[in-house]
Amino acid sequence: MQAIERECLDKFIVFGREHLDHVCREYVEHYHAERPHQAMQNRPLTGTGAAPPNSGEVICRERLGGVLRHYQRATA
Repeated sequence: MQAIERECLDKFIVFGREHLDHVCREYVEHYHAERPHQAMQNRPLTGTGAAPPNSGEVICRERLGGVLRHYQRATA
């Protein structure tokens, strides 16, 4: 619970239940599918296990207006 508070909820004024649900859904998706985890060799929890490419353009994907960001190499 501390991670979602520190990384996400502390940066928002939440306007109702639907807004809170949206923010939490976005954070959970980011946490599981994009955020690197040290215990997983800096791969996401739901990653494919394949090593990321070492070359190519780096792109940034944002969630929640840029509060959550994920950088990855573009696929060829």
